Amino acid sequence: MTEMVIDVKDVRYVYPDGFVALDGVNVRVLEGERVAILGSNGAGKSTLLMLIDGLFKPSKGAVQVLGMPTDDENFHEIRSRIGFVFQDPDDQLFCPTLWDDITFGLLNMGLYDDEVVRRTKDALRIVGLEGYEEKAPHHLSVGEKKKATIAIVLAMKPDVLILDEPTANLDPKSRVGLIRLINRLHEGGEITLVVATHDVDFVPMVADRAYVLDKGKVLAEGYLEDVFSNFKVMEETGLEPPTITRLFKLLNRSIGREVIQSLPLTVEQALYEIRQYLVVRSKIVDP
Repeated sequence: MTEMVIDVKDVRYVYPDGFVALDGVNVRVLEGERVAILGSNGAGKSTLLMLIDGLFKPSKGAVQVLGMPTDDENFHEIRSRIGFVFQDPDDQLFCPTLWDDITFGLLNMGLYDDEVVRRTKDALRIVGLEGYEEKAPHHLSVGEKKKATIAIVLAMKPDVLILDEPTANLDPKSRVGLIRLINRLHEGGEITLVVATHDVDFVPMVADRAYVLDKGKVLAEGYLEDVFSNFKVMEETGLEPPTITRLFKLLNRSIGREVIQSLPLTVEQALYEIRQYLVVRSKIVDP
């Protein structure tokens, strides 16, 4: 039976100034899943991640991670098993060198020096930053900083990897590299992935299911095909389906019938649907 890794039950979170960031939120993530938390800025995505990571405590409801409630007793255990990559890399890069940043958490775990060295080298190799050990973090590009923060959490060997707006401020090349890295991490190990973003074109590349947040409430959840085909919810939340999906929706509308019944989410899916359509069309035209 697949283990429930994250279980957010009827959670409400109110900030000290009275602002209700989350209200009645339910989220469940199974071991090994790739789940996106979708929503516009201010929807409550980052607050939800903070609750999952144990940094915030719910005003109402309950959060369980890896079978443990996110209370003070389990705080350190949960934090050691969740790799949380913040939206702004500078929030996690504060040491003189990249090597120091990665080893900082490992040394606090009380690991032996040889284990610290091994994990740090492995993490740098995985993210493609070998040779950057003595680099000052503020001299890194935005894309390199993103990789560096991922290396920091990978060195801790987390069960769950959480990414908050990972594509923010990335150029196209760095974005493609990040997508490949995320997928390689998921395929190469038994890691559960949770990504919070409003980048709808990014989501189909790294996730299978999604929750749609708006003004602190979950408006939709399910597999990506179902979520992105719910155009009413997309409009209500200020989001749009992926560019490819919108293109094929307009194509169907311009022709006046559903040429492509299963709206694709990625270029690869679009190519498959076009080929299928051409095969069917050729049989009709030339039986």
